[in-house]
Amino acid sequence: MDTLTHLLGGFETALAPINLLWVFIGALLGTAVGVLPGLGSAMAVALLLPITFTLDPTGAFIMFAGVYYGGLFGDSISGILLNTPGNSSAIASTFEGHRMALTGRAPQALATSAIGAFTGGLIATTIVAFMAPAMAVLATYFGPAEFFALAVFAFVATSAVVAESFVKGLAALVLGLALAVVGIDSQSGASRFTFGVPQLFDGIDIIVITVGLLALGEVLYVASRGGRSSSTGSLSAGRRPFLSRGECRKALPAWLRGTAFGLPFGVIPVGGSEIPTFLAYGNERRIDRKSSEPEFGRGAIRGVAAPEAAGNATSGTAMGALLTLGLPTSATAAIMMAAFQQYGMQPGPLLFERNGDLTWALLASLFIGLVVLLILNLPFAPLWAKLLLIPRPYLYAGIAMFCALGVYSTSASVVDVALMLGVGLVGLLMRRYDVPVAPVLIAVILGPLAETELRRTLAVSEGSVGALFDSGISIVLYLVMIAAVIIAGITKLRQKKGSDL
Repeated sequence: MDTLTHLLGGFETALAPINLLWVFIGALLGTAVGVLPGLGSAMAVALLLPITFTLDPTGAFIMFAGVYYGGLFGDSISGILLNTPGNSSAIASTFEGHRMALTGRAPQALATSAIGAFTGGLIATTIVAFMAPAMAVLATYFGPAEFFALAVFAFVATSAVVAESFVKGLAALVLGLALAVVGIDSQSGASRFTFGVPQLFDGIDIIVITVGLLALGEVLYVASRGGRSSSTGSLSAGRRPFLSRGECRKALPAWLRGTAFGLPFGVIPVGGSEIPTFLAYGNERRIDRKSSEPEFGRGAIRGVAAPEAAGNATSGTAMGALLTLGLPTSATAAIMMAAFQQYGMQPGPLLFERNGDLTWALLASLFIGLVVLLILNLPFAPLWAKLLLIPRPYLYAGIAMFCALGVYSTSASVVDVALMLGVGLVGLLMRRYDVPVAPVLIAVILGPLAETELRRTLAVSEGSVGALFDSGISIVLYLVMIAAVIIAGITKLRQKKGSDL
């Protein structure tokens, strides 16, 4: 009852007309910055941080609630429409979302994304408000061995289960790991695969790889085919701006399943939202293979619904981890922590005691921000989709220009632009020979995490490999992984026999 009383007090503050205006402005600006290719939600929060310094702390953080979720939805808009996700958390929903856009269902893809973001964020924020102590306990169960098992599970699930061909999926995974190890080894200080180029000492930025592989690779592939896209459909904005009853029936279970994947990961340090979005996508694809009429590969609505819900559920519980534990589990949360410190506040267990009024107002504004985002973007989905009405030569030329500007703006490095061109050529070859992109991206994102946690586990156990299998969580993850590989192999064999007959 105390929690409910505090939350109602927070709503009383957040629902003041001026604070509602700040939430609306934050959601609008966050979406506008997040939709620009190469920038993303973390950049949206970073760019808009100075604007809030002129506001009182309550107004500033209420505005940040709108920026926080607005930027996340902006990531998905650019991914669905332009095949250029603004952040790595939007990569998984890009695969089917962009196919939907190419077949004239862009408004439905954006509506699915908006409702999925609302569903995942709403459930996560509710849990944060009422179950913050339990979140702190959950975070303590994950050590180095569990993180490594989680990364391996994601590797195998993406390359063996999600990819059509195990060999091609494994090749893509190896390519991604090769890109991930470029740079200075954090533990030994040795340079790896830098070829003496100082700009490579920090490694290859994920933005460079994502933009080059997804967006520029698609542009080059379309150009190489004389303007014909890699999809069998054509770019079209579509006319129907809402989801049909049948589409809602398909999307609803995926929204809930995606939320279930995303909730625990916001509390896990360095867990990020990439793992749950890819796991949610892989789970929906596995379910799709068992259906009589598979939809994945042709623009499956569940391939957008699940990752979007998972990503926002993770972001919601990440905010809870920041407020209750002082633990930033994502780049966006880290910038939010800097904002707290700018006002002389330290997120953590004592935040609710020392700055309770502001904290509960922030939690209430997260609920309001989700509603504002839904109201703001559902009617605008057809308007965003109008981007696809731009003539194809101008559209793809614009995408290529934004790719270069987005990559250059993050580091002001010409080398990064050159690397993006090289990765774009790799993306062209991957499309030409039907090699999946997802394993490369998940390897680049999780490769450093897997390496670091493996080394930590072996260092603590003095080189004992058995330490990787000491905990129940690790064993369960490995068993589920093996079972998934076996089931995927049997399913593919049956499909092959059926096609031979």
